[in-house]
Amino acid sequence: MAKTAPIQLQVDDDGPLYVAQKKVYPQSVKGTFRRVKWGLMAFCLGVYYLLPFVRWNRGLGAPDQAVLVDLPNSRFYFFFIELWPQEVYYFTGLLIVAALTLFLMNSVGGRIWCGYLCPQTVWTDLFYAVERWVEGDRRERMRKDAARGTMKLQRFAEITLKHSIWLMIAWWTGGAWVLYFNDAPTLVKQLVTFEAPMLAYIWIAILTATTYVLAGFMREQVCVYMCPWPRIQAALTDEWALNVTYKYDRGEKRTSLKKANELRASGEVAGDCIDCYQCVAVCPTGIDIRDGSQLDCIQCGLCIDACDTVMTKIGRETRLIGYDNDLNIQRRQAGKPPIYRIVRPRTIVYSALISVVGAIMLYALMTRSLLDVNVLHDRNPVAVKLSDGSIRNAYTVRLLNKRGFDRVIAIDIDGPVNASVHVVGADSVTPDRPMIVLGRDQTTELRVLVTAPAENNPQKSIAVRFRVTDIGLGEVASATDNFVSP
Repeated sequence: MAKTAPIQLQVDDDGPLYVAQKKVYPQSVKGTFRRVKWGLMAFCLGVYYLLPFVRWNRGLGAPDQAVLVDLPNSRFYFFFIELWPQEVYYFTGLLIVAALTLFLMNSVGGRIWCGYLCPQTVWTDLFYAVERWVEGDRRERMRKDAARGTMKLQRFAEITLKHSIWLMIAWWTGGAWVLYFNDAPTLVKQLVTFEAPMLAYIWIAILTATTYVLAGFMREQVCVYMCPWPRIQAALTDEWALNVTYKYDRGEKRTSLKKANELRASGEVAGDCIDCYQCVAVCPTGIDIRDGSQLDCIQCGLCIDACDTVMTKIGRETRLIGYDNDLNIQRRQAGKPPIYRIVRPRTIVYSALISVVGAIMLYALMTRSLLDVNVLHDRNPVAVKLSDGSIRNAYTVRLLNKRGFDRVIAIDIDGPVNASVHVVGADSVTPDRPMIVLGRDQTTELRVLVTAPAENNPQKSIAVRFRVTDIGLGEVASATDNFVSP
């Protein structure tokens, strides 16, 4: 059998391992989607920066900050909601709802989260606004950067002012974050007088640096290379999802305005796109949407506004670029009307899951007990036989009072016949039914002894139920363990 020479592949090892960043100079634009982005930016930044200063009255002795992560006392406050460490499952439910909402947004409008609400997009948009205000619009910035070797005093002053404002925004971003972990007015005063904990300054420095670098320098690189959502989104989308789309059925054959008029006058086909490149000029990631769906596109809609402005000026129909899908392009090419299916099995399932998880969380929150009890049986010894023949078991009982006031509770047991209960180190006016005062918003640990006659309880193990009852409110909590013989 004849031998075949091995195939040799030539690999070009002179090329770069990664694509170097190409600086993007987005041009300012006016239109519907730009106004929506301004409005959402103002709302998101307003909530983030001002929410720590909103007050909420929770009663005497309780923190009055509406949203507070109280790490020293292991509490999370959100307006009328107070969560304890034992209730971490609410955060799990919240993360599930957030993920499902992201999936629903993607199935309806693609990466609208990335284009309008993502923190990276919001802060980058704000930094771009500062850059335009200080240095001018696209052409001016490109011209000034090209002449960087001949920097004059005015240019130096512009760069200094721009970066100073960026650093101020980044510093307040980090400062606002730490305000969620302490009383905001108090911490602001401590920060100004340099009396705040060192940990606060460290976190402000970290968040200042990350905001300054990510929003001021890396920008679209974060969306393209660092963020996993574009890859996940591509796997979750379907043919009915509305994405920012160049309607090539209308735009092609693209040519200049003058050439298009000449082609139409001679009876030839010419598209509405006049190759003005305004859609590219306004894009914050610097892509050409006419090349089709791309990983870099964050679906912000600014190219729609730019194209609509051009179409209006030349007297042609707007929305040459718009939220659409390839199915509708194919339908228009076939002479059929477009179809938009926002409500379909995928969106119904996501909406139903969000509603179910949200309803479960709401029900659990509204019906949760503010009085909890936990029982732990002593292991050594498990049981003791007393001189009179009775059997004694010892337990560690933890009582949790989640209310903002002291409460008197009574301890009862069910299970062993003729059993008595005694709380070590606590005197009660009713010895057969111990009554204990629980401090407000705290956990109390008790050592409880349960004694029962051996002749009335011959079993080796009997289920014993501890019931604690709020004398004033009638609220009841219980926990079960075992009463055993030695």
